[in-house]
Amino acid sequence: MRTATTLALLATLLTSQGMADPARNVPLIDGFEGQDFTPAGGLYYKHNREQSAGTVVFQSQVVRSGQQALDLSVRPLCKPENELCSERAEIWEKPEVLVPYGQPTWYGLSMQLAQPISTERHRYVMMQWKREIDPGAMGDYSPLLALRLMEGRVAITVDTDTGEFAPIGTPERPTGCKPGEAIAAPPDEFNQFRTLIAIEPGAMGPEEAGFTGCTPDIRVTPRGMLPAAGSGWIDYVFMVKPGPKGDGRIDVVANGEWIVTIEGKIGHEGPQLGDHMYFKFGPYRGGDGNVWRLYYDDFRRGPACTDVADPAICAKIGG
Repeated sequence: MRTATTLALLATLLTSQGMADPARNVPLIDGFEGQDFTPAGGLYYKHNREQSAGTVVFQSQVVRSGQQALDLSVRPLCKPENELCSERAEIWEKPEVLVPYGQPTWYGLSMQLAQPISTERHRYVMMQWKREIDPGAMGDYSPLLALRLMEGRVAITVDTDTGEFAPIGTPERPTGCKPGEAIAAPPDEFNQFRTLIAIEPGAMGPEEAGFTGCTPDIRVTPRGMLPAAGSGWIDYVFMVKPGPKGDGRIDVVANGEWIVTIEGKIGHEGPQLGDHMYFKFGPYRGGDGNVWRLYYDDFRRGPACTDVADPAICAKIGG
């Protein structure tokens, strides 16, 4: 019979080898086919004041596959003059399934925007990945990766607080970024700044949206075009590996097409940050006067590309 000490040593050994940590090794899946989230998906709806603006419906009218999909919407909650207020209907990963920060992880999720699609300049986020933040942390840490709606167009942004910002208009970058550099917005007081990685074609230029500089510390390899926001169901796959010291990598696939690779100083390492990354999805915006609705289906997460995507695209990416 094994003693308690032996069992403890065995558990420590297995965990160190990544064998006993379900957050790292057990694929998660939820097709939203019931009246609540399945335990196999590791998801939940977080209840707080901002989330009270949201509505979650397991419905069968707008579906990507199977019999049902999620209908997530937000209604007006914030006073128009309160720019810090937010309205959310976000689905979170449960704390017990969070992956360690820096661990490469694959995610798959299908999404459709309900009509009409807003073309306003506003804060609209549809998926986001963040690092855990300890209570009382200094600074407002943004998502390291986010899928956004920018004036009616789908866009991908990546944030860092360890990179170097270089403005456009200098002798080194007289009219734009150097090849491979990410276009960036100016940093805040904590050196946190946002880069615009990809955006569906349209009339708005990056400088118009506030991205007036570049960073050599986030390298972008474009490979395809993002589908249009109003094109119906879009099947997304993301490989997410934060790396604020420079070893980060993100790959994005949409409707089976490899869209972009991002490498470099991805994410945050400021004070009072936790050891895990978490993912959440659903409508998140500043206060507005209408209802914003999104549909989601076929959530997957796993340590390997083939846990969430077709083997053919995995072979291309090398996952």
